[in-house]
Amino acid sequence: MNCSKNPDFVLSGLSRDPDKPQLLFGLLLALYLLGLSGNALLLLAIGADLHLHTPMYFFLSQLSLVDLCFTTTTAPKMLETLWTSNGSISFSECLAQLYFFAVFANMDNLLLTAMAIDRYAAICHPLHYPLLMTPCRCGLLVGGSWGVAHSDSLIQTLMLTRLSFYTNQEIPHFFCDFGPLFRLSCSDTHLNEDLMMVLTGLLGISPLLCIISSYVHIFLAVARVPSAQGKKKALVTCSSHLSMVILFYSSVFATYLKSPSASHASGELGAAIMYTLVTPTLNPFIYSLRNKDVKRSLKRILGIE
Repeated sequence: MNCSKNPDFVLSGLSRDPDKPQLLFGLLLALYLLGLSGNALLLLAIGADLHLHTPMYFFLSQLSLVDLCFTTTTAPKMLETLWTSNGSISFSECLAQLYFFAVFANMDNLLLTAMAIDRYAAICHPLHYPLLMTPCRCGLLVGGSWGVAHSDSLIQTLMLTRLSFYTNQEIPHFFCDFGPLFRLSCSDTHLNEDLMMVLTGLLGISPLLCIISSYVHIFLAVARVPSAQGKKKALVTCSSHLSMVILFYSSVFATYLKSPSASHASGELGAAIMYTLVTPTLNPFIYSLRNKDVKRSLKRILGIE
């Protein structure tokens, strides 16, 4: 079998059953369009309503923007593969998809962390909140997140350019991901995999630990609130964010924390669909359905009384 620095691949997609692609295509297309419209409406609602120009909604608008891009990185190629049964993809296209996928996945991770910090500041230090979460600091948090996400994704993608791959191989996935590509390499990937683990630990585990630490302090602060009404009000402001954190990390862990023998299992593809398409689609609805301010702004935009 030949090795090449610039091979072509074939994405196997989601289904080999000739009776299922049409059904899957319709379902996933509807989900993709729902995610696009939901995130676009949330962005419009936050931008159009001056009452929503606060740090919490600023981070939420950034998350909606990232989720719009995140789903668009993988969904169109997945839908094309289902519709045409042709999953062929060049090495350069694979690298481009992989890079943008890593950037937006990292940004989801970092923005959820920034939102946890914002909730920590609002609940644990309410009197100093305006001084802690100034527009400048919020902008630095988001700008720094974009810089870190770009740098990490670029390093990981460039690692693959140094490897050789078996030609005309099938990737058992609906998008290009690091794990399947490493398995198709005819080069020694141990150094690359070790570096990947270090980068994943720094940019994957560290934000999660920060989120956990923030919520530990939040729950301790809420426990000290004397009134039940005050406790409920404080927790309601965190419930939407906590729901998104649980959805995101549970689906990511289900995909990547598995034994090598389970790497081609259908459960992996289901979990990947969850965090690449379902979770970004649900995020705007989680916030809009639980938030009176967002619902009021959306009704004004849509002309609903």
